[in-house]
Amino acid sequence: MIVGILKEIKTAENRVSMTPAGVEVMKQNGHTVLVEKAAGSGSGFEDAAYRKAGAEMVAAPREIFERADMVMHVKEPLPPEYDFIRPDQIVFTYLHLAAAEELTQVLIKSQSINIAYETIQKPDGSLPLLTPMSEVAGRMAIQQGAKYLEMAQGGHGVLLGGVPGVDPGTVVIIGGGVVGINAAKMACGLGAKVYVLDMNLDRLRYLSDVMPANCFPLMASPATIRKLAKEADVVVGAVLVTGAKAPKLVTRDMLKTMKKGAVLVDVAIDQGGCFETSKATTHSNPIYTVDGIVHYCVANMPGAVAKTSTLALTNATLPYAVEIANKGWKKAMQANKEIKRGANVVQGKLTYKAVAEAFGLDYTPIDELL
Repeated sequence: MIVGILKEIKTAENRVSMTPAGVEVMKQNGHTVLVEKAAGSGSGFEDAAYRKAGAEMVAAPREIFERADMVMHVKEPLPPEYDFIRPDQIVFTYLHLAAAEELTQVLIKSQSINIAYETIQKPDGSLPLLTPMSEVAGRMAIQQGAKYLEMAQGGHGVLLGGVPGVDPGTVVIIGGGVVGINAAKMACGLGAKVYVLDMNLDRLRYLSDVMPANCFPLMASPATIRKLAKEADVVVGAVLVTGAKAPKLVTRDMLKTMKKGAVLVDVAIDQGGCFETSKATTHSNPIYTVDGIVHYCVANMPGAVAKTSTLALTNATLPYAVEIANKGWKKAMQANKEIKRGANVVQGKLTYKAVAEAFGLDYTPIDELL
């Protein structure tokens, strides 16, 4: 198979979907790898390293789309790429379609095979290709929250860890999954008072066992969120409904009850955001203020720490990419249910139910196409 590695074009996105080491593995499996020039530069991987690993360097994305059987990205295809996607071409990347109706329609019309990193799922319900970026984003959420609490950044001047004789800041994390526990680790490590809210009692028991004494796992409810929003210096939205649009858990009315200069960090923004007032921002323009509350809603947070993120992402995605390339998409899905769950739009059919429901479109089970 010919596999194409594209340079990211989303604002300030420095990750790349495959490292030179990954290219070497693909080559060992008998595949040709095309890499767009300078695709890895932002992550510290220069073209020479890709050439040494056996990649063919290509000057323009159009040529990669024209030649490759499978194209790989980190982020979703953007409008300049829409017309390049070919029928039966495999697009393997993060898609987050439940919050992207225009892209969904483009992919349906393209008749391509679209496999989403974020919906590949193991039998235990875990999301192996989302997990590494969720780990990064959860840890970054606290770094960003702490930064934007500074008065020079629009915050109300609270040091999350406090100092002797002064109370620490309060962090409220909505969602106790991968993002939530990584955010909690960072916030607890700084010395903040940390509340983690989740609706799964078993998860709360687990968090209670493993987290330090300054972490308080609580059952999530609208009443609890309303109460803690008033106390919070930083609120992290870490909610995930796999493949579906995120629920709105902090309403605009709640903002009026919060401390002026508190910070909301919406890690769920890729799925539409879990705060009513959330709208996607970029690394170059990361924040805005509503009712005196600072909102940080960058849709590709891990892109800011591209070296760490690219290595973590390739570790996770490469085995799946190799299997798809070795077997072809259809046989790979027949053999591996995890890859089958990644099917979102296949040959003009919406094959992921939550995306179909988000836009009121027809749903076709992937098994009907296999």
